[in-house]
Amino acid sequence: MTTGVDNPFQYLVEPLSPDDPQQCFYNLSKLGDPRYERLPFSIRVLLESAVRNCDEFLIKRSDVENILNWKQTQSQNVEVPFRPARVILQDFTGVPAVVDFAAMRDAVKKLGGDPEQINPVCPADLVIDHSIQVDFHRKSDSLQKNQDLEFDRNKERFQFLKWGSKAFRNMRIIPPGSGIVHQVNLEYLARVVFNHDGFFYPDSLVGTDSHTTMIDGLGVLGWGVGGIEAEAVMLGQPISMVLPEVVGYRLTGTADKLITSTDIVLTVTKHLRQVGVVGKFVEFFGPGVAQLSIADRATIANMCPEYGATAAFFPVDHVSIQYLEQTGRGAETLAFVTKYLQAVAMFRDYNNSAQTPDFTQVVELDLNTVVPCCSGPKRPQDKIPVSDMKKDFEGCLQAKQGFKGFQVSPACSGASIPFQFNSTEYALQHGSVVIAAITSCTNTSNPSVMLGAGLLAKKAVECGLSVKPYIKTSLSPGSGVVTYYLKESGVLDYLAQLGFDVVGYGCMTCIGNSGPLPEPVVEAITQGDLVAAGVLSGNRNFEGRVHPNVQANYLASPPLVIAYAIAGTVRIDFDKEPLAVNAEGKEIFLRDIWPTREETQAIEKTFVIPSMFKEVYEKIEKVNERWNSLEAPSEKLYTWDPNSTYIKSPPFFDGLTSQPQPPRSIESAYVLLNLGDSVTTDHISPAGNIARTSAAARYLTDKGLNPRHFNSYGSRRGNDAVMARGTFANIRLFNKFLNKPGPQTIHLPTGDTLDVFDAAERYRLAGLPLVVLAGKEYGSGSSRDWAAKGPFLLGIKAVIAESYERIHRSNLVGMGVIPLEFLQGDTADSLGLTGRERYSITIPEKLSPRMIVDVKLDTGKVFQVRMRYDTDVELAYFHHGGILNYMIRKMSQN
Repeated sequence: MTTGVDNPFQYLVEPLSPDDPQQCFYNLSKLGDPRYERLPFSIRVLLESAVRNCDEFLIKRSDVENILNWKQTQSQNVEVPFRPARVILQDFTGVPAVVDFAAMRDAVKKLGGDPEQINPVCPADLVIDHSIQVDFHRKSDSLQKNQDLEFDRNKERFQFLKWGSKAFRNMRIIPPGSGIVHQVNLEYLARVVFNHDGFFYPDSLVGTDSHTTMIDGLGVLGWGVGGIEAEAVMLGQPISMVLPEVVGYRLTGTADKLITSTDIVLTVTKHLRQVGVVGKFVEFFGPGVAQLSIADRATIANMCPEYGATAAFFPVDHVSIQYLEQTGRGAETLAFVTKYLQAVAMFRDYNNSAQTPDFTQVVELDLNTVVPCCSGPKRPQDKIPVSDMKKDFEGCLQAKQGFKGFQVSPACSGASIPFQFNSTEYALQHGSVVIAAITSCTNTSNPSVMLGAGLLAKKAVECGLSVKPYIKTSLSPGSGVVTYYLKESGVLDYLAQLGFDVVGYGCMTCIGNSGPLPEPVVEAITQGDLVAAGVLSGNRNFEGRVHPNVQANYLASPPLVIAYAIAGTVRIDFDKEPLAVNAEGKEIFLRDIWPTREETQAIEKTFVIPSMFKEVYEKIEKVNERWNSLEAPSEKLYTWDPNSTYIKSPPFFDGLTSQPQPPRSIESAYVLLNLGDSVTTDHISPAGNIARTSAAARYLTDKGLNPRHFNSYGSRRGNDAVMARGTFANIRLFNKFLNKPGPQTIHLPTGDTLDVFDAAERYRLAGLPLVVLAGKEYGSGSSRDWAAKGPFLLGIKAVIAESYERIHRSNLVGMGVIPLEFLQGDTADSLGLTGRERYSITIPEKLSPRMIVDVKLDTGKVFQVRMRYDTDVELAYFHHGGILNYMIRKMSQN
């Protein structure tokens, strides 16, 4: 933060209160520029950061002018710097970040610099929430058993993180068992307005998880970035970004009393996917927003990656202040947050149309048009009205293999496979529910849908309904507060009676930590080649993500998760068919037990109170006894254990010289993979369980481990040898070379079909560079830095795609993998590319952002592509071989 005389905008600094000159802020209203009050509120946050941090070096007066002139510059690909107020990490992405920091300290020392220069400059919070799995469920002691197993599996990782919390200044670790990072951020970590030694400025952040956008619902501007970018921010670098367009999303009308916030967000997700908001900000306004709670707004903002925007911003209003009070923030905080935001014209009245700023475009949703819905079976944007679910699923069964198809022959669509579970015979069909999980940051932060699920469970039990015992049911709250109000309101026991016992506090089923299914269930699915179903209150349902044996996965509100669990199938029309028949022979329909908004709001008002939040969060950093007693090294340089299979010094900086080498063209590269559209980071990045037949499994077996101790890819993100072997190892990856899904490719020189890693290793040993061909939206999905690190380690020098997801493109840039984009109208097919050619890519000495370069094939064909280095700063990273190399060289010279 710059506040001294070197800042050319020092004249804007004034006291927040005339009677207290020690409390100051940059008063942007004193700019005297009428453009300021026409800016979208989200752009005002970018402007304030640029003004406050202006030093005429990293951030210049011209940057301030470009942001202030947003109405013109938004469409001109203008680069601006943004220095967020803080960084947030979760442990899956946080462990490799801390590993990189430790390795960077070693590299700086080798280059003769001070290793302690590698240290977070801005506050960094790391929440351990991605390690726990649903190994135990449907038992009162499931929570304790899962947490114990989490610690046993991850002790080495946790020790390393605890070392990091001691070795690095300005880094706070929230222990395991506390909750999901985004909910903890919303309820506890968010400042809304920073008070830094009496200097006030807006809270803002970037996070190493794409759903960081959830915090936008509270009026805190934040979004997900790659771990690589986050590390640079932690080291004091501003993010270089293209000034975004801002889509104004106007909400009007009133939602029906039977509608949940999940229905609203799935409707918004589909709508904004259709509008096209990739790379843009979305800012919500209109009288409909005033009716939404902060939890509702956060649910909508959480799904921002699913509709493709960078951020989904709800400016602060009186409801935001009420939420801060409800969650236990003090009166002094409420006072200065309100006063500061009003002083800088960042406090919103959603019923006041005169406050509406200029937007790039405006789209509208009437909340009265929202109907109960789910999304699936393979993508979050594929919304289905609940009334159409049965028909839609049956259509998907026979449709051609794709996002909405499984290509099951009509003769097999009615298959029924009997099996025994706990000495009772059951049968599975296509569409049978085998996983039902109330999970994920999307919904567990929202008391209305969580209490709605509890009320539905209560009514279901009272009607004599139950859930079949083979269905893997689970409840993983986003924080201890959820359990607190579910218990106090009296619904927790009813949830448990239906099998929805609390199994852990963390991001579980939604990220693939669903744990094993019962063997008889797996055998029945395999025997019948069944399209089994999972229903979860999450935000991700990509193929192979939730569980490898569950092909159809639907996102739904927590009450609907329970409803489908009771029904036991997604092939049901709730309007016409009963959920079940109870012991008395009475048909019970969903409408008989569905709670209204009024019912849930009444309970929420009574039981979701400030004292709960205070009690839970006052002890959050000390309540985990196993964490407290965990011993960790205290040295400033980490002592790497060569025998560790969890934490390993990465090879990213091997041979790093003090000066960068000139860029080289890529000569005669082979295509490792020939891919189509919507290849997600779930397809690229190692995730979920480590398959026993995989290259990673062979590596771990060679290290003396048996499959019981493999753990998950996420837990081994600190070991590059495991992660490289798990790159492109998703069983649903569709490689055109093979014309079928699977984690394999063809080694073109020999024609051998191999695991992707094994093929890449053959190329590496022969000294042959690699490229990847891809279609649209390459890298969509979570912000996984290993989706860039893994390809780098496989020897992939460039990706040629039709388009990129924002975060993944940035991560490729950060790792020194060149993102190339076909020119408008060109595709691999239109150019006649088979992928079996050899590719030479000319890299000129003088580069400019988004420049066009030639690709020459060994057939003699030449075509052009665009280098997706969008800013001069990204080109600087390219010349250094990546952002981390750039930072090491910079730090070693200080």
